[in-house]
Amino acid sequence: MELDTIQFNDFVKNATILWNKSYLSIDQTMLNSGLVKVTNIPANSGNTREFSSIDAEEYAAFKGEGEQAARMKIQQGYNKIMYAYRFGLNVGISYELRTQNKYAEVINAITNNAKAVANRMDLDLTHRLTFGTESSYVDKDGRTVSITCGDGFPLFYTAHTLAGSSTTFRNRLANNPVVSKGAIEAMERLISEETYNHLGEKVVIPFDIIFSSDDANTVNTIREYLRSNASPDAAHSGVVNVYAGKYRHVILPRLATTATGAPNSTKNKYWGIASSQWSTFNLGIWEAPHLLPVNANNEDIQTDDWEFRSRVGYGICIVDAGWIKFSSGDGTA
Repeated sequence: MELDTIQFNDFVKNATILWNKSYLSIDQTMLNSGLVKVTNIPANSGNTREFSSIDAEEYAAFKGEGEQAARMKIQQGYNKIMYAYRFGLNVGISYELRTQNKYAEVINAITNNAKAVANRMDLDLTHRLTFGTESSYVDKDGRTVSITCGDGFPLFYTAHTLAGSSTTFRNRLANNPVVSKGAIEAMERLISEETYNHLGEKVVIPFDIIFSSDDANTVNTIREYLRSNASPDAAHSGVVNVYAGKYRHVILPRLATTATGAPNSTKNKYWGIASSQWSTFNLGIWEAPHLLPVNANNEDIQTDDWEFRSRVGYGICIVDAGWIKFSSGDGTA
């Protein structure tokens, strides 16, 4: 699509279309992973939201003849406050670009501006897993971001607490093995033995996602187990692969990155299993990604540039950790 370099209104209209098309074409892997629950926040309703969990006991009680039935125990879980933050990026379209038929440069400037806000949100979401063994991290803007769960511990931890029981549980796999048949079975044993409600009762919930970084060896190993027609470890054909179709593999290309988004090879082997249904990973959208309105007054009187401004506003919090299990794949105890 060409941009009209003469008429301001036509230029702005086409630029907005280009921005929207570029934004919609981006594969926001973490946002669309199934791990994140999205809540749209109405305007003029404050800059915080509180998220909490509530559990009920798993089993009915005996009721004798003529006796009143027992009341169900309801347990308030932990809560977590979500704070809204705003992000943006400006790009200037120079007079020369507008008047010298440099359509490719203009288009690249506008489309990259759209990608930047989408990519920032995806980076921040992914980094809740990337830095999930820590209580906080310093993001690419130098801000210290607290990322504990409602119990005050990191997302991936060996002794999470429950609000209504003295029981603790771990969701970080012991010895943090790389993904393999034995490691997957150990992770499934962790799911079976270390998944509780806040009353300390075992809960049976569907774990349907296996996630990993984009490390080639890790990705290919998971694909072998999920897609093989027979058992990947079998010496002959005709053996049933019990993992076929059991999980949906989500590859997170920004999982093994530093706070600034650079590659971080020390986290290449990160992987885990999660429940999309029981996820308490919340994203609140205060301001959906958009291009701010542009008018002739946006022209810089010193440079003659037209300013195109992308903005987004959101908050992130994770209430509980029982819905996700993790291994750093580095062999640490």
